[in-house]
Amino acid sequence: MTPQRPAAKSVCVIGLGYIGLPTATVLAQSGATVTGVDVNAVTVDAVNRGTVPFVEEGLETAVAGVVAQGRLKAQVEVSPAEAYVVAVPTPFTDEHRADLTYIESAARSIAPHLTGGELVILESTSPPGATERMAEVILAERGDLTGEDGHPNSVYFAHCPERVLPGRIMIELVQNDRIIGGTTRAAAEMARDLYSRFCQGELLLTEAKTAEMAKLTENAFRDVNIAFANELSLISDHLGIDVWELIELANHHPRVNILKPGPGVGGHCIAVDPWFIVSADEQNSRLISTAREVNDSKPRHVVEQVMGKAERFRQPVIAALGIAFKANIDDLRESPSRNIVAELAQRLSDGKLLVVEPNIDELPPDLAVRTNVELSSLSDGLERADIVLLLVDHAPFNHVDQDLLREKVVLDTRGLWRQA
Repeated sequence: MTPQRPAAKSVCVIGLGYIGLPTATVLAQSGATVTGVDVNAVTVDAVNRGTVPFVEEGLETAVAGVVAQGRLKAQVEVSPAEAYVVAVPTPFTDEHRADLTYIESAARSIAPHLTGGELVILESTSPPGATERMAEVILAERGDLTGEDGHPNSVYFAHCPERVLPGRIMIELVQNDRIIGGTTRAAAEMARDLYSRFCQGELLLTEAKTAEMAKLTENAFRDVNIAFANELSLISDHLGIDVWELIELANHHPRVNILKPGPGVGGHCIAVDPWFIVSADEQNSRLISTAREVNDSKPRHVVEQVMGKAERFRQPVIAALGIAFKANIDDLRESPSRNIVAELAQRLSDGKLLVVEPNIDELPPDLAVRTNVELSSLSDGLERADIVLLLVDHAPFNHVDQDLLREKVVLDTRGLWRQA
């Protein structure tokens, strides 16, 4: 029987990263009392000051508001709440299998605070069965609790994957439709009631494993389509064809809409989620696996292109424009552009790499330690470079004076300047 309880008024969000902190914030804006938990004390201190540790449009103003109102506070320890939202990383291993360590750790930190009747939501993108695994960990820690509907000592478990675009998270958290999967029907309904506090999109109820698979399917679909474009770019390079013109012409067909190629696929979603499907059923996921291999191979192709051009110069200076995983954000996670720069730095025995990334103030540690890599402004990078390598189509790069490029070797992996 579905528990007759109002939507949770107190929520504990575990993990204050790119999804957890915005989720905690919109919940607080909806009137809930929210505790945000993170193992990083720097992040906790930043949130409690009303600031944010990363760039996301509209987030800092919203955080400052709910912190000032006493609706959101951050700490390093989990505390009791009516609902828990787990938004921790789900990396994959070297064998491309999901590492559930962070989810299991979060589950163990929640278990001591449960008394029965609470809702525990997994938001982290996860392979099929991860929500059930989270429930198993909690119930193993607490033998006095159950996951059965209607029992007075029951705890309710659900999976509610995020479906937002970095740079638009604060808008899309509210406006987008939401998939809500419960391990039981009552759990799904409780999660629906919580998300209805702020979500204006349609709330689509299903069971947990289907919800997990739905999020992976969305990103695998995009990955397969990007792989088609990237494979076309490889074939076009080999045949001496302008891939941008090729795609533009093909897209004039009324039922064809080929995406644009790039230097690879990055981020914690599209570059990762398809592998969760592959690991769940390797035998039947051949197309998805091949698409991942195509997209993962594209950075190596770009590196070889650059190194071939670099041979023309005794001490080549390469300006790499962008190392974020997509345009107009500071997120470097799973970024093919960052990996390209790291590989070039390793292979460039005598020369210089000028990283032009307008959304960061310092290089990540793995690049900062290299003596042949430095962070540069756009104007300085273009002036000094022999080779200009456009990796990310950040807005400032749209307005580059093409006269500055006429004496340069230009490799434009985004097709940004082809008609300039």
